[in-house]
Amino acid sequence: MPAVVSLNRLEALQALAHPTRVRIVEELREPASAAVVARRLNQPRQRVHYHLKELEKVGLVRIVGERRSGNFVEVLYEAAARNFVVSPSVAWSDPRRIAALRDQLSLAQLVEVGEGIQRDAAALLDRAAFDGEEIASVSVAAELRFANEQQRAEFLKAYLRAVGPLLKSYGNADGERYRVVLAAYPATPEGNEDE
Repeated sequence: MPAVVSLNRLEALQALAHPTRVRIVEELREPASAAVVARRLNQPRQRVHYHLKELEKVGLVRIVGERRSGNFVEVLYEAAARNFVVSPSVAWSDPRRIAALRDQLSLAQLVEVGEGIQRDAAALLDRAAFDGEEIASVSVAAELRFANEQQRAEFLKAYLRAVGPLLKSYGNADGERYRVVLAAYPATPEGNEDE
């Protein structure tokens, strides 16, 4: 089972929007039948079975086997991933966004890096929450104001000159993998407000 799957189809997001379905997916980190999940959630088996079928239609759960007891056969389901994150692209219906990503390579990379961080953070959170692992991580966020485009370009050059030797000095091909990211982009008022 993958650690994280990005929801990038509206149908999948709509299927997961129901609170009972979220709870069902959480219960299916390990294979279980509709009856077992229904007991855990204190819900009627028929209702849970209905929700399972809706989740299966969009690929959020899958059948992984069956269990026989006499003449009775129980279908076993499992979540398609340990965790799901919502891709911003799921809400992009205007083709101008796709055109902008195609035309502005660094902006496209910023969007991709943002989604990657979201996926990685969700997987690390699961390792901490469910495996009891202490996650060695660090994050730095700063907001700068540049007087003009030239100053911004000089900052980025200086940053690359400073980070390059640091990455070479501490990078080890045989060591544990870490991802290092610095993103520089214009701050937006909406992006800085707490929801």
